[in-house]
This record gives sequence, structure tokens and C-alpha cells, in this order.
Amino acid sequence: MKTKQPVALPFTPRESLAPHRIWGDHDGEPDALRQLRNACSLPVAVAGALMPDAHVGYGLPIGGVLATDNAVIPYAVGVDIACRMKLTVLDLPVETIDAMQDRLTAVLERETRFGIGATHRDKQLHPVLDADWSVSPVTQRLKDKAWSQLGTSGSGNHFVEFGALTVSDASVGLPTGRYLALLSHSGSRGTGAEVAGHYSKLARTLHPELPQTLAELAWLGLDTEAGQEYWAAMELMGQYAAANHAVIHRLVARALGVEVRLDIENHHNFAWRERHVLSDGTEREVVVHRKGATPAGEGVVGIIPGSMATPGYVVRGKGSAPSLRSASHGAGRCMSRTQARKTLSWNDANVLLRERQVKVLSAGLDEVPMVYKDIDAVMAAQQDLVDVLARFDPRIVKMAPAGERPED
Repeated sequence: MKTKQPVALPFTPRESLAPHRIWGDHDGEPDALRQLRNACSLPVAVAGALMPDAHVGYGLPIGGVLATDNAVIPYAVGVDIACRMKLTVLDLPVETIDAMQDRLTAVLERETRFGIGATHRDKQLHPVLDADWSVSPVTQRLKDKAWSQLGTSGSGNHFVEFGALTVSDASVGLPTGRYLALLSHSGSRGTGAEVAGHYSKLARTLHPELPQTLAELAWLGLDTEAGQEYWAAMELMGQYAAANHAVIHRLVARALGVEVRLDIENHHNFAWRERHVLSDGTEREVVVHRKGATPAGEGVVGIIPGSMATPGYVVRGKGSAPSLRSASHGAGRCMSRTQARKTLSWNDANVLLRERQVKVLSAGLDEVPMVYKDIDAVMAAQQDLVDVLARFDPRIVKMAPAGERPED
């Protein structure tokens, strides 16, 4: 859509920051705290929260949650729109991880694709291809590209891995015990990234009044054509990201010739229209952005991963109002990719991997366990947000090979 360049008016922030709460220790993350405060100064901001895994991002920090009034902020959704988790319990004994490790390894190598521009040799099929891709000029132009990348994982912190799931609460959908599970992390691939880039640029054009420190938080009103167009594209990217996971898990289960016993999945880079009770006691509909944050409404089940050698958790939300019914989306980085490549070594990482009995098929040094915060400290900091139902311990891990530009 063509947009007329608006006249820049003086920027008027809120008289005071929107109410916000912080979980966890962020003494080493001053930039993440600053980014949350910046977001809470926007005139459209209603409330905010920072999760215990938070670290600096574009505009809103990773692990940031922001409620706005009738507006959506593309960079508060994130570049990888609808990045999500999916866990599938397969009908194989957990001992298969050791007894048939070569077979499981071969299946991951054959059925998954990683890296920028990764595609399957044969295009995959999913009902998402029958959706209306004309909702945005970006999605319309890139439908064929999206189809070619359907069922692939990209790069960065995306992964597909086999591991042991230990169920401690049968309300998750299985009796207590140990199971073989497949866990994946990926989003809307190149198409989602182009949607994010297009509408982030458009939002900045529409808000020339924003100071440079807030430019990445430019918003689109949901009562405007641009806002409605982005929202429709974001929703489509949500369906597409879910389809990517569905295809990955279908291919792996089919290659193993096994049935699925349980599926759990959730987005963590998305915006939702939700009704919330706000700090002033009023209840109304707001737009909740969860950028690297897991939906944790009362009774809502989700997945919070750790790293390639540390556990992840299946959780049930407690519906905390101050957190805008949210929780962390993982352990969170404690080291930049550049610092990791300069200071870490695979020799050190391999010691921990051997100790945890983890086999890594491919990954970059910037994704080894030492670049992440302590997942159990993160979980301890959000006991008021979620209950743990099960623990996932990775054993066979595949990520993009070293040298790939991160898409996360």
C-alpha cells in the first residue's frame, strides 16, 4: 500500500510510564530495562512486563511484554513472527534414544532442513497453502517462497531434537513417567521476516515524530488500513509457523513409523487481542505483544526450553495479571553471539555435552549452553507465573551449521 509522508508533530510521551513489573535479576541487562521503560513511555502503552529470561532486542527487549491501546508494534511482535515451540510425544520407549540412536540421528538428518533459504527437495503440503495469501502485498508476493520453505527450521536458535520427557503431573495428558519426545523451535522463516521488515519500515514512516531512541517502537493503529493489513499478515504468519512445525513432526513420525501420543505447542513472538484487568482496576480489551514470552493464562499449557544441554519445561499458566498472563520463553541469552565466538570453545562445550549425554549433529558456537542463563534460576524466578508439569532433557540435537546468519 502507498502511504503519504505525514507531517512530523512534536512527540508527546505518556505523563508517566505505563505500569510495569519485572521478574528476575536484570542487573546485567541495563539495556533491556531501558527498552522496557521506553516502550512504557509510548502514548499507546497501557501496561508492561519483563520476563526473567529478558535481554536486549530491537525496540522491545526479548522477554518483553507490552499491552497497547488499539495499536500494534511490529518490532514488539518481533522479526521472526510467530516463532513457536512444538513438543510431540512419540509411541516409542524412552530407551530408544540409546538403543536406536543411529536410527534417530539418521531420521533427523534426512527429514529436517536448516539454514538461510533451506528447502525440502520435494515441496510439502499443508492446508495453510489454501489460506488467503493476498491479505498483504508481502505475503502475496512470497507465497511460493513460503511454500518452498514449508517444513524447514531456519537458523539462529532454532532446533529440532529428540529427548526424554519426564511427566510429573498427569494433567499434561499422559500418566506420570518417562517418554520419548520430539521438540522443535522455529517460526515463519523468510516470509515472516519480510513481513516484519516491511511493516516496521511503514510504521516508522507514519511516525516521524518519534525520537531516535523510540523509532523501533513505531506502531500501526488497528483502525487504519496499514494496521489491519499487518494484523492479517501476522495472523497468516502464525498459521504458517504452526504449519512448519506440523510438517516437521509429521515427517519425523512417518519416517519412524510411529503414532503420536501427545502434542503441545505455543507461539512466543506474537500479538493478541485480549481482555485484561489493568492496574487501575478496569477491565478492557488491549493488544498484548509477547516478544519472546510464553502465553501463561490460567490453565494454558506451554513449553519453555533451556539449551542444547539443559532441560526445558512443559508448564501450565497461573494467569498472573501483573505479567499480562505471560512467562519466559526460554533461558535467555547471557552472552552475545560475537562474544561467544571470541571467548568460547567447542572443547569446553563438549565436556558438558558428554556429561549430559547429548549428541549435537550441527550447531554454531554461538548456541552452546554457556551463552544461556541458568534455566532453573529462570524457572525459580517465575514460580508465581507457571506450574511445571513435565521436564524435557535433550539428547540428540540438530541446529543450523556454524556460520549461518541467525534468524531468531
